[in-house]
Formats: sequence, C-alpha cells, structure tokens
Amino acid sequence: MKLATLLPIAGFLGLAALFYVAIFGGDPSEVPSALLGKPVPEFTLPAVEDTGVPGFATADLLQGEVTVVNVWASWCVPCRQEHPLLEALARESGAPIFGLNYKDSGDAAQRFLATLGNPFARVGADRDGRVSIDWGVYGVPETFVVDGEGKIVLKHVGAIDPESLTQKILPAIERARGLDLSPASPEASGGL
Repeated sequence: MKLATLLPIAGFLGLAALFYVAIFGGDPSEVPSALLGKPVPEFTLPAVEDTGVPGFATADLLQGEVTVVNVWASWCVPCRQEHPLLEALARESGAPIFGLNYKDSGDAAQRFLATLGNPFARVGADRDGRVSIDWGVYGVPETFVVDGEGKIVLKHVGAIDPESLTQKILPAIERARGLDLSPASPEASGGL
C-alpha cells in the first residue's frame, strides 16, 4: 500500500479512538488544559452593567491574592444549579470570585444575578466569547483557580457540585495559598 492510502486510514483510526474515549471513558470535568501552570491570558472586560461590581482584566489577577474565576451565562441551566455553591464559596473561602459572563446579554445577566444573588467581586462581560476562548473554555460553566501570581492552578469543567467543591476547588485554593493540607494540620480542619 502507498503511504498516501495509509495516512487517511491512520487519521480515521485516531479520530475513532478519541471519540471512543470521549463517549465511553473519562470524566468530562477532567479535560486537560494547556494553560495549567501558565499565566492567565491578557484581556480586559467591561462590567456587566447594574450589578454593582466592576469588570476585570489580567492585572486584577496579579494582585498577590488567590482568585476563583467562574465562566457562566444566564441561559446556562448548570450555572443556575451551581450558583448556591458559588455563593457559599464566596462567603466562606475568603477567595474573591470573579465572574466571566459568556456570550450573554447585559440585561439577562443582570436579572440572573439580581434574582439569585451576586457572589462575584467583579463581573466581566465577554459578549463575543473571545476572552473565554483565550482561557481555553469549552463551554459553561467552567471554573478556574488562579494563584496570587496570576497562574492558573486548576480548571474545573462543568457545574460545581458539593464533591468537586470539597475535593478539588477548596484544596486548590488552599494549595495556591501555600497552606498545609495534611490531616494533622490546623488548615485541614477548616472550610465549607
């Protein structure tokens, strides 16, 4: 057989294997991110109007404080489901949560937050989705933990649930703060 005949067959088999793994194996919240351990992308987002909080930019994530960035939209049902956990996280973790509002109208986003509460210290309007693409977002919701130097230390795909909050997000926040999470440490006993 010629090499030109084998290349399409090899490509097809490779794609078939990827689809098989995507459909029958793996946790969708474990989608790898090329940005883990790397600085957040350069961006500036205007505020979602009438939310009482400003928009944000890359510089706001370089202030020496661990921050959670949540990508959400008013039209996203899982975003509505995770919202009470975001509010609890904002109240109890001490880490500010910044909202990246994805491809949403300002009025709808404002109504969503007015109805369900606003856990965000800042909310940026990503109307065309360009900033979300730069963050490597596959869909909403997605949540990132950013260390005090502006490096992404965790990416969680999908809605936050109690298990992902306690097993992934809170430990990532504490690790980014440099706290000891061994069972005997005082830091390990606190939290949500």
